[in-house]
Amino acid sequence: MRLLPIFLIVPLAAWSQVATNANKNYTTKEGREGVAKNLANPDRDKTQKPEAVTAALDLRPGMTVVDIGTGIGYMLPYLSQAVGASGKVLGEDIQSDFLDKAKARVATAKLVNVSLILGTETDPKLPAASADVEMILDVYHHFDYPDKMLAALSRGLKPNGHLVIVEYYKFNSPPGPDHIRLDRDDVVKEIGNNGFRLLSKNDHITENQYLLTFVRK
Repeated sequence: MRLLPIFLIVPLAAWSQVATNANKNYTTKEGREGVAKNLANPDRDKTQKPEAVTAALDLRPGMTVVDIGTGIGYMLPYLSQAVGASGKVLGEDIQSDFLDKAKARVATAKLVNVSLILGTETDPKLPAASADVEMILDVYHHFDYPDKMLAALSRGLKPNGHLVIVEYYKFNSPPGPDHIRLDRDDVVKEIGNNGFRLLSKNDHITENQYLLTFVRK
């Protein structure tokens, strides 16, 4: 009987700092500056296909869409245009220096329907039941505490809202990163075990990325 409490602790410990390898370049300001340069690379559009990703979100004027882990705000202009003047875009990140760069991009592009949020590694700090769509682009593998993040993301969704994951395949050829924690089917299982149901999938939204759309169970 005394072994039972120890056994119950093990799964909880398994969630701690699961993305250490993926996040090693984000632990210093210098590292984040290097990441920011890559995110701002003009050639990124050719591989990331932001218009195709935005179209797949099925956004409509007046919706509220969240860009989780917005970084320098790369996707914000596309999302802003998709939801229109009557819609809202929330750009969230846990790094204030990334949000400073996103703020500058918002100002330069005059994105009046965009607001920025400083979240944490366990909570994106979204208003409750506010989002029609929560997009996580190239960011899910950076979640150190996926169970806590998914619970918080669930609270931020409207009753019929969508959680959309765009990720690299774990076992793919370059130029995909080498620090992806889970492959697609395991991502589906993990998110499914945390209160969501897979609604649809696109196996190749880009050459090396898939797109998964979830709703709450």
